[in-house]
Amino acid sequence: MCKDDGQIESPRGCESRDDLLWDRERLTDPHHQPDKADRVRGMFDAIAPTYQLINTLASFGRDASWRRQAVALAATTSQDRVLDVACGTGDLAQAFRQRAGRVVGVDFAERMLALAAAHAPRRQNRPPAIWCRADALRLPFADGTFTMTCCAFGVRNFQDLDVGFREMYRVLRPGGRAVIVEFSMPENRLLRWLYGFYFERMMPRLATLVSRDRTGAYRYLARSVVAFVGRGEMVDRLRRAGFTGVACRPLTLGVVLVYVAEKGS
Repeated sequence: MCKDDGQIESPRGCESRDDLLWDRERLTDPHHQPDKADRVRGMFDAIAPTYQLINTLASFGRDASWRRQAVALAATTSQDRVLDVACGTGDLAQAFRQRAGRVVGVDFAERMLALAAAHAPRRQNRPPAIWCRADALRLPFADGTFTMTCCAFGVRNFQDLDVGFREMYRVLRPGGRAVIVEFSMPENRLLRWLYGFYFERMMPRLATLVSRDRTGAYRYLARSVVAFVGRGEMVDRLRRAGFTGVACRPLTLGVVLVYVAEKGS
């Protein structure tokens, strides 16, 4: 179900859950919960209204710069057809729209996608973005549809990382590339401790206070970074999915990593 800017169709029965989705027991191993996808979807539907504000506050305004650098590292041109997977409120898709020929954003959280469509600016000489409600593990596109797939801060929320990477690979044309932006723990020991203190203790409390979240979303988002696979394993998994020429670029002292990978021609 895909629509241009300002419109999106949603199936019935997709109301968000506003109860506690991430308790202490589940946070001990967030990436191996059998119903992780349902919990992530309900969580994002609940925090959608304040999501962009919290991102800006929590990153001290650096999130926009990270997206711009990802677009630049992707060497995006007007010939590119870009698929933004787990697009959320559409911030990365909008950054790509400034250079790419066509951009499609997909997400399975209805309220996040509705905000992406509602807030998308009209750009002269640029086709409108297309927004599609879909699961990243079952993309509704034919093989080889896009020249680029991208995902910002979303792959760690996949129910199955390997399946998600294979889907991003499948819908790419030969010679296409994938661009993944994800949080990471800094390698420097002191920076790692300082960042961990802020990210696991201070940020979730402040974000929960501002957003009035009751799902445990920001405790999950912090814990999901600490418990996620490291740089080496990310590169290995991208290669196992079929990608070649995998490169990794650290940003802001290593708290963010940008991966660029290619699909062989």
